[in-house]
Amino acid sequence: MKKKRSIGFVIGFVLFTLIYFLLIEIYKITIGGWIVAAGILICYFLLHQFKLRDKKWYLKFLSWISLAALLFANAKLFWPPTIQIPAVANKEPEVTGVISVEQGQLTGVYNEDKSVAVYAGIPYAKPPVGELRWKEPQPADKWDGVKACDTFAPMSMQSPNSPIYSVGSQIIGYHNYKFTFEDNYNEAASEDSLYLNVWTPAGVKPGDNLPVIVYYHGGSLTTGQPYYQDYNGETFAENGVIFITVGYRLGVFGYLATEELAEESPNHTTGNYGLLDQIEALKWVNENVANFGGDVSNITIAGESAGSSSVNALCVSPLAKGLFKNVIAESSGITPKVPYHTFRTYDKAISTGKEVMEEMGCDNMAQMREVPAEKLLQTKTNNGSMTVDGYAITEQPYLTYEKGENNEQALLNGYNADEAYVFMMFDNNSTADTYVEDLKEMVGDYNKELAEMYPADTDDEAKANLYELYGVAWFTYSHHTWSEYMAKENRDVYLYYFNKDNGGLGVWHSGEIPYAYGNLDLSSGNYDDVDEYVSDTMVAYWTNFAKTGNPNASGLPKWERYNDDPTQILEFADDIKMIDNKYTKTFELFDKYMDSLVK
Repeated sequence: MKKKRSIGFVIGFVLFTLIYFLLIEIYKITIGGWIVAAGILICYFLLHQFKLRDKKWYLKFLSWISLAALLFANAKLFWPPTIQIPAVANKEPEVTGVISVEQGQLTGVYNEDKSVAVYAGIPYAKPPVGELRWKEPQPADKWDGVKACDTFAPMSMQSPNSPIYSVGSQIIGYHNYKFTFEDNYNEAASEDSLYLNVWTPAGVKPGDNLPVIVYYHGGSLTTGQPYYQDYNGETFAENGVIFITVGYRLGVFGYLATEELAEESPNHTTGNYGLLDQIEALKWVNENVANFGGDVSNITIAGESAGSSSVNALCVSPLAKGLFKNVIAESSGITPKVPYHTFRTYDKAISTGKEVMEEMGCDNMAQMREVPAEKLLQTKTNNGSMTVDGYAITEQPYLTYEKGENNEQALLNGYNADEAYVFMMFDNNSTADTYVEDLKEMVGDYNKELAEMYPADTDDEAKANLYELYGVAWFTYSHHTWSEYMAKENRDVYLYYFNKDNGGLGVWHSGEIPYAYGNLDLSSGNYDDVDEYVSDTMVAYWTNFAKTGNPNASGLPKWERYNDDPTQILEFADDIKMIDNKYTKTFELFDKYMDSLVK
């Protein structure tokens, strides 16, 4: 009997130990916590074997409680620090020469092989805190001396992801989770986040007139950061392009709308503070990029997901006119007559703002500006949408396109094969019986017609079709309307379809980003020579487009203009070629639905 109890203890102790170490890995407890935990567990095992094994049950129970308390205290003691991310991965990088901007002088750092200079955390506006919370961005303050721009600024305020969610996304999404002590930290977040980052080729100087890409990150206008590795700018800088990423206000800080805010604004604007930040950053780039060797007359703005919606908004904003030339847009837009996401009516925005104030127990904006940022993040409302405020956006975006008054001259854009899957993998309950009704949410009374185009006789077919059609509605269709408007204006359009399955995010939403920006983790084992070929080709297209407004060049598969044949699209897969657009007829049905909404 004693032997069985001893074996039972050992099994229970091993399981307890494994679970504890799994948790401290997930929560990124620093290496000291691992060492102390190992010591505590070894001591407890020995104590049990030699002192507690034959004691009363309640003493053993108390010993387990004491062990759990000690291990909890150990985790708190060695909780990961909150840090800002260095601009480059190499230790003690060499500092660049001095660059002058409107606000003062600054230096950056070189990457490991000194091929690229990175200038991180450059302020382009005053911190939007205190009285400046929910106000138009103000030009950045000047500084004395030389500012060391060697560290990325904190990401904008956002609800942190659960560590379990973050680990799960690495395992399920990228399939490349690594056990390491190098990431045992939390990334800083702050309201003070209006900074941008610049990557340039080493040795570039004023007057070199290199093309410029300004990239706006995605994240549903509620999450994300401008320094994520998938769109690190080193590859483009190595290819002769100045690459810039921008932080902007998110969620309730970036898109809250109230009548009082509109009244106190000299421009009578509310609800688009994040968009106004993006415009302010673009103004800064126009004023200063020449000092980094950039060509102010050849600026391309780019973005993915909500970043692409933001870029689309910049295309219709009168405030952004003349601040850029061309556009790269991936997996989102707001050109449908009634956009499916990242856009809402002004009345809805104001109504949501009232809900936020009620949640916070505030009667006016003075009180709202006293609410701690962490409490504002707890709002149950969704504040991830732009609106027609009469200032940054003066009318429904499609109307600006119908008038031909949009700002971009050429467009490279596209979408992925399984855009909606990642959003619906745990929330798709469609069956063969409910399928037709389920389609109403995306096409209203055209649901039966859509069901005839995409029949579903089984539950599995219903689920598969719903995944695909929500992807069409939320992401793909906007690129059809955007491309159509541009083609009617006789402005060059290039449309792609990303269909390269792989060991990372595959053809899910955002799966194309590491390919397009040259940041495949080739050491992860997820990618092979074909993936590298697809990435090299996409980088070449994106680079050529930034330089000339045309992605084509000698040695690349010919990318035909959408203008010449809108039924054709460039597919990025194991083979890169023009194919028939599978959604041509589907788009026609969505067009009819949209027309019915604005009659």
